[in-house]
Amino acid sequence: MKNNLYKYILGIADNSLILGQRMGSLTGHGPSLETDIACTNISLDLFGQVRSYYQYAAKIAGDNRTEDDIAMLRKEREYLNVLLVEQPNTDFAYIIARQFLFDVYHFMFLTELQKSHDVTLSAIATKSIKEVSYHQRFSSDWIKRLGDGTELSKAKMQEAINGLWTYTDELFHQTEADKAMVAQSIGVDVTKLKEGYYEVVNTILNESTLEVPESKWFQKGGKVGIHTEHLGYLLSDLQFMQRTYPNMDW
Repeated sequence: MKNNLYKYILGIADNSLILGQRMGSLTGHGPSLETDIACTNISLDLFGQVRSYYQYAAKIAGDNRTEDDIAMLRKEREYLNVLLVEQPNTDFAYIIARQFLFDVYHFMFLTELQKSHDVTLSAIATKSIKEVSYHQRFSSDWIKRLGDGTELSKAKMQEAINGLWTYTDELFHQTEADKAMVAQSIGVDVTKLKEGYYEVVNTILNESTLEVPESKWFQKGGKVGIHTEHLGYLLSDLQFMQRTYPNMDW
């Protein structure tokens, strides 16, 4: 129970940590001041959620590790985030597409996590869902603006959606920890979110005059610690200060 709960929390938190790092690296590089600030605020929202999860995980672990240790000092194979969130900031279209494809899932997931019998997870979800609701509106609006914009913006957004689509199915895979927590009414049965997720995503893409990818080939592995080459580079930046100057606090 204890080990499964710990891994389950990491599986949730690592998604926000890695995506938050991706969005945070855009600070000062947004296409406009307003958008730059919005991306930075999304990053800060995600890191705020992460702290709550890792503080709880540290309490569950009970081995004197802190939230900083859990966030900064694990090896690549010990991170349990989905592959989608670690994909690089190729261009603004990819940034928005990645955010959108995760936001739709994240909002649905937190909606259900509020019903968890674990009062701490339920409370974190209730606090976080207001922020994630904004994230989804932000990314959905940009999908529409770029998809139904110029010929160039439409082509770039379609390319980004096509490129990231292969990572969406993993959102609905269950690990052994996931299954154990669902059985105890603590976790969310993500398999039940899949149909609704693709309905929402497909609706937004249609409104944006974008094509829904037909590919049925998907990649997975992140939830069990098998990642793309991009995560190692991200972690080298994320962990640099903590490993160079040990015992620093956030």
